Amino acid sequence: MICVSIGRSRHRHMIAEHEHLASQGAELVELRLDFIKGDIHFKELLDKRPGPVIATCRREQDGGKYSGSEETRQSILRMAVAQGVDYIDLEEDVASTVPRYGKTKRIVSLHDFRKTPENLKDIHKRMSQHDADIIKIATMANVPHDNIRMLELIKTSKTPTVGICMGEMGAPSRLLAGRFGAPFTYATFHAERALAPGQISFDQMRNVYHYDTINADTAVYAVIADPVAHSQSPLVHNAALQHLRINAVYIPIRVSPEHLQPFLDDAPQMGISGLSVTIPHKEAAAHALKQVDRSIVDIGAANTIVYSDLGMMGYNTDCPAAIESLQSHLPDREDYLASKTVIVLGAGGVAKAVAYSLIQRDADVVVTSRTEERASALAEQLGCRTLPWKSRHGVDCSVLINCTPVGMHPNMDETPFDRHYLKPSMTVFDTVYNPENTLLIKDARRQGCDTVTGTEMFVRQAALQFHLFTGQQAPEALMAETLRKAVGAVNI
Repeated sequence: MICVSIGRSRHRHMIAEHEHLASQGAELVELRLDFIKGDIHFKELLDKRPGPVIATCRREQDGGKYSGSEETRQSILRMAVAQGVDYIDLEEDVASTVPRYGKTKRIVSLHDFRKTPENLKDIHKRMSQHDADIIKIATMANVPHDNIRMLELIKTSKTPTVGICMGEMGAPSRLLAGRFGAPFTYATFHAERALAPGQISFDQMRNVYHYDTINADTAVYAVIADPVAHSQSPLVHNAALQHLRINAVYIPIRVSPEHLQPFLDDAPQMGISGLSVTIPHKEAAAHALKQVDRSIVDIGAANTIVYSDLGMMGYNTDCPAAIESLQSHLPDREDYLASKTVIVLGAGGVAKAVAYSLIQRDADVVVTSRTEERASALAEQLGCRTLPWKSRHGVDCSVLINCTPVGMHPNMDETPFDRHYLKPSMTVFDTVYNPENTLLIKDARRQGCDTVTGTEMFVRQAALQFHLFTGQQAPEALMAETLRKAVGAVNI
């Protein structure tokens, strides 16, 4: 179950949002009384409520807006119980001052906005002494492992427990809480009105992650990156999983470089059986794996990890996705790329995969990057040519491939290659997929070039990952449509 937090200053707005949420299927809402300006009219809020509510009046020290006297706040909490709210949220230090009354269930809560304490189990045991029907612990996630400790606490607790790690790094605890036995998790009414750090909107929880269908048997897949909030992979993969009615969920997890190895070791404890790996982890992930496919051995970058009884197996789906996307726009000849000059802009993980795939087809690959040392290292590793970034316009090439983030949302007015050097005889491939029609792609079309968009490569590599994760063929058309709708909405 998803509890949606509503924080509005006026009664009528709070009531209207509750009615709207109920019509959209929300089974439980939290009325944040600390947001209301002036006196609180419980009869107005509760008499015609369309569903059960949690009444919460949060102090500033606990992340709320209530700034009045503590005596008055506790009086508000007692009045809410007397008026028959379904649940009352009581901080641990005041739980004993608000006695049980009627049918109102008690949520005893604790918030820590700095850290996730090491002694979670001791804290939980202490809180359980306060006549709690539900215990709620919300702490700040500073490392990915905090999610595992919180989810394990939910799973092993005798008293029903809502455990939340706040912040972007804490997203797994919100999304997987039901899988580990939490009675509900929290969401916000709207993504731009989060009432706690890292809170996810009700629409996303329901329509992207399908939270209410997650159970103990749900398989878990994830994308790891730093940052990760911009990733469209959860949209695409979850749409495919839902379409094929696979009991699985795909979530985003922020993992910083220094936490990568511990996270890879810990991931199965969250139920994770497959990972998409992206910036900045592709190269480090490759070095952390003992079982890899041949492309990873040659280029040193992995974008996919599958967990099995034999351990972690690494793959690079960028390689086949890149070459298939490019070849779909070239003459249907196996040897067409042989001896053709191809400029690859960039020297990161995607550039490595693209250059490697081209070299396998005997193309004359020229790598250039704003960081010339990386370009030289990549050229030496793969046995191709390199040239300074400022000289990139001086090469006569058949194919130009952008593997840099230049032109990516929100910097959509940038391009890594001047329009005047684009020739109609060139095929231009931009691996940026958000937006699909980057400035480079638009310029190339104006110049009469054939173009390949990042959407084509993204969907192909995601479909290959999907097959590795689930063993089923991905619905590529649906994935492409989902991606285009998402990035199109961003750019309007």
